[in-house]
Amino acid sequence: MQSLNDEKIKWLTEKANEIRQSIIEMLIEAGSGHSAGPLGMADIFTALFFHIMKHDPTNPLWAERDRLILSNGHICPVLYATMAHSGYFPLEELKTLRKFGSRLQGHPHREYLPFIETSSGPLGLGLSQTVGMCLADRIDHGKYSNKQFYCLLSDGELEEGNTWEGVMLGGKERLQNITAIIDRNNIQIEGYTEDIMPLEPLADKWKAFNWHVQMIDGHNFDQIVGAVGEAQAVFDKPSIIIANTIPGKGVSFMERRWQWHGNPPGKGPEDVVPKERQGKEAIKELRTLGGKIKSEHE
Repeated sequence: MQSLNDEKIKWLTEKANEIRQSIIEMLIEAGSGHSAGPLGMADIFTALFFHIMKHDPTNPLWAERDRLILSNGHICPVLYATMAHSGYFPLEELKTLRKFGSRLQGHPHREYLPFIETSSGPLGLGLSQTVGMCLADRIDHGKYSNKQFYCLLSDGELEEGNTWEGVMLGGKERLQNITAIIDRNNIQIEGYTEDIMPLEPLADKWKAFNWHVQMIDGHNFDQIVGAVGEAQAVFDKPSIIIANTIPGKGVSFMERRWQWHGNPPGKGPEDVVPKERQGKEAIKELRTLGGKIKSEHE
């Protein structure tokens, strides 16, 4: 993996902002879907698709590709948007999100789109699936396969017992080519995670199961890329990156608010922006970086 320079960081930042705009446009068109998580994970998905992962949009089933498993399937708008911006399918198709006959369902379906490794919707299954895939790859290619397995998890789904079965097995088998990334945004559909089912001390729990643990700012490209590089340098255990993210990142009236977990623009809380203006205001903020630049659309 190449190191980052200032020019590449600027490019990744701009690309992540474009992906956030696509997410909002998709959700407006669909009239349903999740806002907070997809916006919060746009930087991590941008780093994975445009700098870290081995993949080929012209050959999505390339046998030597890295595997990306999205466990928290409800944030699929960020997966779809990033895939489209990477060239897997036309950007125009994003407007079909959640519509009958669309390949872009409200949760990913692996038979509809190439490069989607697993169907996801029921939370808590993704890490166990990743461990199974990695074990199968070890049988086929030996302990030091060149493939990397990236599992994206929500913090709320860590309340599911199946996740911890995967944690135990991954640690026991020392699956060094798994890098799991937790979207530590502290929210879930009914409130804040620490109010509903406290997760802390989260890092200590993963360490206890023989995982290499890092904590990062999930919006800092240097930290994202550096953490993945460190994970790949660990040869005796799997790695977990706890990425502290801001839910709703880039849209001020959505940021850090659990009420935007499962609502699209036009259906969220109205205490700051009326429903009829939420979509327009979200796009405006992203196009102007919160008012820091003048929009060419004004």
